[in-house]
Amino acid sequence: MSETDLQKEIDRLRAENEQLKKATGRKSGMKVSEKGALSVYGLGRFPVTLYKEQWLKLLDMTGEIRAFIDANSARLKTKSGN
Repeated sequence: MSETDLQKEIDRLRAENEQLKKATGRKSGMKVSEKGALSVYGLGRFPVTLYKEQWLKLLDMTGEIRAFIDANSARLKTKSGN
């Protein structure tokens, strides 16, 4: 293979790799686990899994969580690239 052919192949593979990253990245979804808990996918590397009463308690805390985030905004980091 010539150097030009190699560069074309590298460019093609890079483009293909980017497409694969986009296709598999951050799919949101939910499912019931084997133990009967609710798993939420797409927030990070691993799912967030809590039982029903834990989710309901967390949802009841929505206002408190938002207020905490607002009060601590300067100290909290954001995940770049999303």
